Amino acid sequence: MPYSVVTGDVFSAHDSPGHPESQARLDAALAGVPADARRIAPERATLEDLSRVHTRRHIEAIRSLCGECPPGRACYLDPDTYVTRQSFDAALYAAGAARQAVERALDGEHCFALVRPPGHHAAPDRAMGFCLFNNAAVATARALGEVDRVAIVDWDLHHGNGTQAAFYTSDRVLYCSVHQAGIFPGTGWPEERGAGPGVGYTVNAPLAAGSAGADYALVFGEIFIPALRRFKPDVVVVSAGQDTLSDDPLGSMQLRPGDFGALTGMLADAGPVALALVLEGGYGRSHAKAVGAIVAALDGVRPLSGSGEAKTSTRQFVEAYAGGGRAVPQ
Repeated sequence: MPYSVVTGDVFSAHDSPGHPESQARLDAALAGVPADARRIAPERATLEDLSRVHTRRHIEAIRSLCGECPPGRACYLDPDTYVTRQSFDAALYAAGAARQAVERALDGEHCFALVRPPGHHAAPDRAMGFCLFNNAAVATARALGEVDRVAIVDWDLHHGNGTQAAFYTSDRVLYCSVHQAGIFPGTGWPEERGAGPGVGYTVNAPLAAGSAGADYALVFGEIFIPALRRFKPDVVVVSAGQDTLSDDPLGSMQLRPGDFGALTGMLADAGPVALALVLEGGYGRSHAKAVGAIVAALDGVRPLSGSGEAKTSTRQFVEAYAGGGRAVPQ
């Protein structure tokens, strides 16, 4: 399949130099995108797009706070999450770019939306964890107006609590998250499997600190890929946070840049549909190399996955999951 990236300079309007989630980290990540990659300018999401996931009260609260923030300053919603006067507009572009990536994937083209602020912690009624609006969820909700089923795979260091909340009762969205256990936001346990019609469509794989590529490849190969094949989505959205890299200052995982190429390849080969990736976390020095490995995989390169042995705790988790009758419903 062909591939493209959606990105632009508009995201620099949301910036607080020195904060981990600043424009500098997107600039660094973009260094991993080949010069000849097809780049597409981002478009704004509409308020209607946002309202499919977020409450009107939340949307207006973010817009109001941005309008009240003094020029040239950052205003904090909580100890981690800030806005500037231009953040509302930047966040609309981030959600819109995610929507564009999904639309291109539905047209048969892999697409990576390299955006900020990130989104997977943003709940329907709350911003948190550096996130204002949930980019992947907004794009997914928009797509559900045209297709029957969407799968979301989240490999960020942290559990995507906002994405899970958005679709927890839905049988039209399969949400699969692999993340470091026991850290922010404190959610994402195996027992969280969905509610009502959505029971079985939320799949959480919390892994121990120090897990590496072999652990992630095992979870993908034994849990996520079978779930995707059983679910048969019309498109696969990836919440692509590379803060599991061994040099990431915010995490305790041990993935190498090439591991992300291997995981991307596993997802691309799992079915006939294209991938729509949306940037989440990633703050380490090797982030650009990880982005480069992801893009190479979208272009057809297939590196070896997860060298070494998976942790005993990961193998035990996978065995317990398989033996617990937790297969995704058809």
